[in-house]
Amino acid sequence: MNNHPRHHGPAPRRPNIGITPDWSPAGEQPFARYELKVPYADAVLRAGGLPFVLPYSDEPACVESYLDRISGVLVTGGAFDIPPSAYGEDAREGLGALKEGRTAFEAALMRGALKRNMPVLGICGGMQLLNVILGGTLYQDIGREVEGAREHEQKHDRAHPQHPVDVKNGTLLAEAVGHGQLMVNSTHHQSVRGVGKDVTITAAAPDGVVEAIESSVHTFAVGVQWHPEYMSTTIPVHVGLYKAFVQKAREHRR
Repeated sequence: MNNHPRHHGPAPRRPNIGITPDWSPAGEQPFARYELKVPYADAVLRAGGLPFVLPYSDEPACVESYLDRISGVLVTGGAFDIPPSAYGEDAREGLGALKEGRTAFEAALMRGALKRNMPVLGICGGMQLLNVILGGTLYQDIGREVEGAREHEQKHDRAHPQHPVDVKNGTLLAEAVGHGQLMVNSTHHQSVRGVGKDVTITAAAPDGVVEAIESSVHTFAVGVQWHPEYMSTTIPVHVGLYKAFVQKAREHRR
């Protein structure tokens, strides 16, 4: 009888994942701040990635240098909206605050990643930006513009879900979390209106609001309107999306 422990070889390499932080202006503190909710980094670590926070830059060479050093881009959400001018519209009633410096950086980073066919995961506002970058448009305020829409800004703990979505079979999202009904949290007042070029809707809420998209011409360019990283312990299947993203990032460098 062999009682020696089994050796499975070295652990899989952790690919570098670039994460975009939020930004808040100087107020009571003397300096502006970059901010990142811990669950984003925890989800990347749990999925086998190595998270790096990427400070903003408006220099194209800096963006390219970031992309040279990472294997995947995670664009996070935040309490701000994408300028309507980015999708050819004027501001309407219901539009929220803008963070144009953040959006400009994230757009440059995302465009560069997509050009390299580097895996991209957009969460909440990151999904909206992915759609816009690929030529789509947004509802500027769901409550005013989507007839019959339910509440999409939940008031209770975001570690728990708000409503179901229907995940389409045969998609990258379905491979990661399964197809059919999935309970998700909901923290947004904007959503996809017109999808971008070669963009597939991969999940929708019962009221028709688009909840997930992916590109059909990139290896992994996926966006979800909810926050899977907040539900990693309450509904663990959501971790599957980060695992799929990190695995694609690992393969990207091979």
